[in-house]
Amino acid sequence: MTRAAAVFPAGTNRGRILWMAVTIAAVVLLCLVSLAVGARDVPLADVVAALQGHVDSIGQAAVATRVPRTLLALAAGAALGLAGAVMQGVTRNPLADPGILGVNMGASLAVVIGVAWFNLVSAQAYIWAAILGAGCSAAFVYTVGSLGRGGATPLKLALAGAATSIAFASLVVAVVLPRNDIAGGIRAWQIGGVGGATFDGIAHVAPFLLLGLAISLSSARKLNALALGDELAAGLGERVALARGVSALGAILLCGGTTAVCGPIGFVGLVVPHVCRLLTGVDHRWLLPLSAMAGAGLLLAADVLGRIVARPAELDVGIVTALVGAPFFIWLVRQKRMREL
Repeated sequence: MTRAAAVFPAGTNRGRILWMAVTIAAVVLLCLVSLAVGARDVPLADVVAALQGHVDSIGQAAVATRVPRTLLALAAGAALGLAGAVMQGVTRNPLADPGILGVNMGASLAVVIGVAWFNLVSAQAYIWAAILGAGCSAAFVYTVGSLGRGGATPLKLALAGAATSIAFASLVVAVVLPRNDIAGGIRAWQIGGVGGATFDGIAHVAPFLLLGLAISLSSARKLNALALGDELAAGLGERVALARGVSALGAILLCGGTTAVCGPIGFVGLVVPHVCRLLTGVDHRWLLPLSAMAGAGLLLAADVLGRIVARPAELDVGIVTALVGAPFFIWLVRQKRMREL
């Protein structure tokens, strides 16, 4: 047993509380780093002064512009980490993720169609379009993955999601290609990032994210029952279809709202729940809140890393999370195949 495993025993209440405390401390530290690090590094004294409302220097002005960016990275990371944990619980699929299952790309396609064909311009319209697209995509993938013998198996869901995501990405290109007036903005948005964060944008999406957060966290006991299998969950008095639908609704609100503001950011919802499951066990009452906190930390770290490695320019967080998540996904698939041999 390693020293970390002895101090932070996974699956026990003491270990869970300690890991939660460590994660919260790491997120607070990353928030300070996010405010201080960028094209211009800012001393801690200027960070504190800017947070107190003083903007008397270039460094303090830089911090003031980074505050909404940091808040958006926190909210988006928490939403994606939590949505991934919920989707993995709903589908009982360790490969489930808003990007892999095509939910993010469904939201993207709906926004692009809205902008290109219906002249959507308001933040509220983007959000509603993204949520509608995410919901339709999730329902489509689950329906296709449920066809045939065995129902919605993890492999069929992953294949249906991957195929749907590729098809929707092609449709996005087909919609944008003849529209030079919107092509530049759409392409930049599709990469996924938090660099254009504003307080107004955060205020518009916050109610949807808070509602999704509340629904998802309140679904923890339902997800614990679903993990036992549909028949046993029904035997315990759980209405399986309703439990699955309500839980999925929370994840769809989180994915749709985040995609509308940040663009499609992949792999956060895949990586974070797996790591958190190693720390807390499979109890969703602990897994869901820790996934939200860890997702916020991961996206903050990705945003800071993107600012550092490409100075004086920067990499969007969608690129950084893909560089981290793609190898993890390959490793996860190989592990699953080895267990099935």
